[in-house]
Amino acid sequence: MSFDPSNPLIVQGDHTVLLETMSRRADEARDALLAFAELVKSPEYVHTWRITPLSLWNAASAGHTAESVVELLARLAKYPVPDHIPVSIHDKMGRYGRLRLVRDGDWLALEADDPLDLDAVRHLKPVQDLLGEPLGPCAQRVSPQRRGELKQVLTSCGHPVEDLAGFDDGEPLELQLDRRCRLRGYQVSAVDAFMTGPAGGSGVVVLPCGAGKTLVGIAAMARLGMRTLVLCTGHTALLQWKRAILEHTTLEPDQVGEYSSARKELRPVTLTTYQLLTWRPAKHEPPAHFRLFHEGRWGLIVYDEVHLLPAPIFRETAWLQARRRLGLTATLVREDGREGDVFSLIGPKRFDLPWKELEHQGWIAAATCVEVRVALSGPDRAAYVSASPRVKSKLSALNARKGPVVEKLLARHPDEAILVLGTWVDQLRFLARRFDFPVITGKTPHKERDQLFAAFRAGAIRVLGLSRVGNFAVDLPDASVAVQISGTFGSRQEEAQRLGRVLRPKAGSNTATFYTVVTADSREQDFAERRQLFLAEQGYPYRIEVAG
Repeated sequence: MSFDPSNPLIVQGDHTVLLETMSRRADEARDALLAFAELVKSPEYVHTWRITPLSLWNAASAGHTAESVVELLARLAKYPVPDHIPVSIHDKMGRYGRLRLVRDGDWLALEADDPLDLDAVRHLKPVQDLLGEPLGPCAQRVSPQRRGELKQVLTSCGHPVEDLAGFDDGEPLELQLDRRCRLRGYQVSAVDAFMTGPAGGSGVVVLPCGAGKTLVGIAAMARLGMRTLVLCTGHTALLQWKRAILEHTTLEPDQVGEYSSARKELRPVTLTTYQLLTWRPAKHEPPAHFRLFHEGRWGLIVYDEVHLLPAPIFRETAWLQARRRLGLTATLVREDGREGDVFSLIGPKRFDLPWKELEHQGWIAAATCVEVRVALSGPDRAAYVSASPRVKSKLSALNARKGPVVEKLLARHPDEAILVLGTWVDQLRFLARRFDFPVITGKTPHKERDQLFAAFRAGAIRVLGLSRVGNFAVDLPDASVAVQISGTFGSRQEEAQRLGRVLRPKAGSNTATFYTVVTADSREQDFAERRQLFLAEQGYPYRIEVAG
């Protein structure tokens, strides 16, 4: 194959791929890389992607082939691809499906077509205690109770398992979408991808905030017609799910229950929160409400914002592999590095769409991303230079010179609905007093939160401050400007969620602006560069302004 020096990709021998962003084919290459690689660096002109075993397994589970990945790299590469890279891609992607879990009467069996594939894992020490008696050279018995744990361990050892053992049906539920509910084409495709195929019924759908992930979950519920448990990120998200279910389905209010600190309703569709499920009466006692997973004959468990799944729920999910499981998220990035546990216990990625593609189709707002850099004052710079790394992070986040910048940004958008997003509550409250806007924090009572959200939606409040409680599942469709004044270190996950707060489609001008106010030449600027990996990955250019 001849190579074009104007192509955007340079494939390196360590499985990294350099993307030259000024190339005319850069957007095409970025969208293609999203399917099987992950972005690790994004300086202005050359982005660095990495091809990992997990990224290749997710690609394989979503229907991509090693041949298609290798062909794409060769077609878009500036120079010849190192000879061992196609071999490695074929090897890694070929591992997905070599080991399979299937039904064997009341038991399960781990099987392979080649006995060497089974021999490669049956003698691994972490695996030995999870396997039962041999069923011949190509199969070994597995207890149904060890199904999740085995998949988790084998994934961590580099041997992903395709789970074909099926699911136990839950209690039937007469449920249909309301006749006025119209699914978008990509939402139908997402549900189809989740439901179809030999392993259909478990996996993750990745869509941006504002693209209707909730409706995908509801449509999956209707498609299955079984009792459903929905796990939400918080009480506000729970109420939004409840409203959406009642609006878009034929269910009556007494069929949709809220399992919260205030109510313990066990209904055909039950909604609860991660916080409640992981609550412990005392530090050394087990979570008090895990019985909820087992008390209902659930046919489907929906994990909203699955990238936030707490570790204790991973452990419980390992026991729930006979239940259908749907994860919904805007990004598979986890700050704790447990993406492999999502893959093995919830399921592989079944559906994904580049955010920019949905923007071009008008389903989410077109966003402009701006980083505003502001210097520390002389005394603050002197204190910063001699401080510890932890104190440097705090000093840069709480830079007093951010206040005048926020004032200018609020004035720049006098007629738009604006969210001011921050991590440090005292900083948010100070700015709220200075510029006269309300703030919602983790300590704001649920009733007051709902009233403030309603007032913002109605236009009675133009500017609303949100701490980290506003990162997830807050439906504020008219918000068109976000001003981020501080963040949680280098969290790509948080950047995705906060950008999503202003991406919901809007009447009229379907545009949004996302500002990040950053202290120049500081640890915060370093963190911002990591957070912005997500923006670059999804194709959002961002410009830099220097505050005067």
